[in-house]
Amino acid sequence: MHKERKILFMKFVSWNVNGLRACMQKGFIDVVNELSPDFICLQETKMQEGQAEIPLEGYNKYFNSAEKKGYSGTAIFTPHTPESVTYNGMNIEAHSHEGRMITLDMGNFYLVNVYTPNAKDGLLRIDYRMKWETDLREYLMRLDNGKPVIYCGDLNVAHNEIDLKNPKANRGNAGFSDQERNKIAELLDSGFIDTFRFLHPDAEGKYSWWSYRFNARKNNAGWRIDYFIVSDRIKNKITKADILSDIYGSDHCPVILEIDI
Repeated sequence: MHKERKILFMKFVSWNVNGLRACMQKGFIDVVNELSPDFICLQETKMQEGQAEIPLEGYNKYFNSAEKKGYSGTAIFTPHTPESVTYNGMNIEAHSHEGRMITLDMGNFYLVNVYTPNAKDGLLRIDYRMKWETDLREYLMRLDNGKPVIYCGDLNVAHNEIDLKNPKANRGNAGFSDQERNKIAELLDSGFIDTFRFLHPDAEGKYSWWSYRFNARKNNAGWRIDYFIVSDRIKNKITKADILSDIYGSDHCPVILEIDI
């Protein structure tokens, strides 16, 4: 149950759960109850709404599932009631099949939860990824013209060399290609900030995803590809931005934002 507390800030959590039903067998509910977030934004839920009972008392639950069963998908759980919920905010047919976005209008800000398409090995899907990035940036900028934006999710890119363990070996690979890195730089140059790097500009070894191979998590050979990005004009309201690498249950760990919004 969502714990009552004096509200000095709002707590946001983003987590690629790599299958929500599987994650629930690995302590997901306990994590949510312990963190007691105002919003928990999930990516790669790999389920349709109603396929599993999610015992979180007091939380509204919003799902955007992929047409393909067991693939992709996003969700937001919150005890708060949004003014509106939009599932394909970009309003572009090409982006409407994989359940990759949910936008909540919370009155004084927008919350946008995204599971960014992977460019795939050999950058086989890079052209679609570039279209997604261009359309998403335009969408976020339109929202930002009205009120501040909190944008989060598995963005499937490590922005700079500090954001992954082996940058030289991965240069040009999916998630660390020049094309993808340039797109996140373009977004940040458009009036948004990476909250973790805003508070921790030089922090090394802070990752949110590890391969299941080669004991990567044990050796902390990871990537920081999960983000909270917010409108630049609310950056001074941030009180915490962190990576909860001690929480298991997925190949990703949760990332957290606390902000006086």
